[in-house]
Amino acid sequence: MNPVRIIERKRDGEANSREEIQFVVDAAAGSGGMGEAQLAAWCMAVVLKGMSLDETAVLTQAIAASGETVNLSGLPKPWVDKHSTGGVGDKTTLVLLPMLAACGLTCVKMSGRGLGKTGGTIDKLESVPGFRTALSLEEMITQAREIGIALTSQTPRLTPADGTLYALRDVTGTVRSIPLIASSVLSKKIAGGADIISIDLKCGSGAFMESLPEAKELAATMIGVGQRLGLKLGIEITEMDQPLGRCVGNRLEVIEAAEVLQGAPGRLRELCLELARTALEMAGMDGGVATRALDSGAALSKAEQWFAVQGASVGLTEIAGLPGATCVHEVVAPATGWVERIDAGTVGEAAVDLGAGRRSKSDIVDPLVGIEVLAHVGDTVSVGDPIFRVHSANDFVPDLSAALSISSTPLAPLPLVLARMSV
Repeated sequence: MNPVRIIERKRDGEANSREEIQFVVDAAAGSGGMGEAQLAAWCMAVVLKGMSLDETAVLTQAIAASGETVNLSGLPKPWVDKHSTGGVGDKTTLVLLPMLAACGLTCVKMSGRGLGKTGGTIDKLESVPGFRTALSLEEMITQAREIGIALTSQTPRLTPADGTLYALRDVTGTVRSIPLIASSVLSKKIAGGADIISIDLKCGSGAFMESLPEAKELAATMIGVGQRLGLKLGIEITEMDQPLGRCVGNRLEVIEAAEVLQGAPGRLRELCLELARTALEMAGMDGGVATRALDSGAALSKAEQWFAVQGASVGLTEIAGLPGATCVHEVVAPATGWVERIDAGTVGEAAVDLGAGRRSKSDIVDPLVGIEVLAHVGDTVSVGDPIFRVHSANDFVPDLSAALSISSTPLAPLPLVLARMSV
């Protein structure tokens, strides 16, 4: 194989052959043949010229096969993996996994850290004292057999080619490519061994896909790849123009998830129930059992069991009583009316400024800082009402004025689910 010719073919808008794509993936997995500069150049060519669905399916399958695959045989079926494309205040995994496990599904999941304004599940869980986020493949299988849930940070034993390609994309301006995003997400799900894949595709200012047409294009690509690879795939495009729920920031989000598991109402509960119903129906089960698992306390009990097995030194419902951020400040409404906009992107960037996220992978995250969002689009507010509660390590309060708009006329709440697709 001639690596320069492979790059040139994609640069010129031609399709790469199965053998050429396999050569690229093998190089990313460490076999040589292409250096980092050539791999990065190929990624940029894909960003500029795209890939067909057939090419994307080949790339997905090759990345999935670049490492080990989790063998879930012997574990209770159905096997479900859930993925979110990332958003501001998105803590659905912390609620959804114990809900599904309480309904009898087996949930084995790899999660990542946050980068920029979109938070990461691993950072949230590591804000809990003692919680272990690095499990071996063997530990994952044993734990899933015992309690129905196993969650770990990404491991080089699974999809190593994706780890290399993503690291290069992150520093070469090639993250925002629909074929590369689709293959990265789906390859990890295939390697994880699940037979049902539920994807929460975020759309809005607080997500990577900021427009609905862009989100639909990514969803359609995933569906097309799923059809070619025989995957059972459900995608819900969900609203991310405003933060999800009340809290943005790692331990704050764990506390909010615990509140939902204890019965608290709101948009986070509604979305988790919607995602759970979809996953259960894909498994041929009654979607209504999700509500019963939540309301009966079965999901909370499963979550407490999960946290204890993965080493948490405090119970899930006790985390709210731990010491929090040093300083708490409130930002109030400047006018009376209806909330027209709570911009998720602006809130997410402000949380990063506080230390709740990272600008680069080497940044240290403060688990205690963050922002509570006390109003949502469509709510009525009066002058002086608290809109944001800022938890910081010092007296710094980020400027949140650009995140808020208040209207003099009534507005409806934003819809949670914007579109659905499945295969």
